[in-house]
Amino acid sequence: MVIDETDRQILQLLSENGRMSYVDIGKQLNLSRVSIRERVNQLIEDGVIEKFSVVINSEKVGKSVSAFFEVDCEPSSLVRVAEALANNPSVASCYQMTGPSTLHMHVLVEDFIRLENFINEELYSLEGITRVESHILLRRFKSRTGLKL
Repeated sequence: MVIDETDRQILQLLSENGRMSYVDIGKQLNLSRVSIRERVNQLIEDGVIEKFSVVINSEKVGKSVSAFFEVDCEPSSLVRVAEALANNPSVASCYQMTGPSTLHMHVLVEDFIRLENFINEELYSLEGITRVESHILLRRFKSRTGLKL
């Protein structure tokens, strides 16, 4: 699949406002609504656009504590631990990183009591974890979702 400049511009506009209409995109790019719809559908079909979603402000819905974790695991336990963490509703994201079977995880919880419970009851209870390092978010300078072109 070759992404041309028009596709890049469509992707940029949709990444800034996923609710932007095909008419409005077309006006900005001097193309018809039908042309924009066909291009967006092709980008979806080719897997360039995986999904459309909503970004929720975690603090506005009561999740005011944001923490990042580096979790080292025994190599034989990595996938099992990662799957358990990925299925935990407090875990916003979980990635396997380079290093000694390391997972990088972002956790969003209501308060520090809930964070302590998560660490003691849900994280430390998983067999195969060899080390946990945590970092509490103090202030966000930049946050983005998806790829910027």
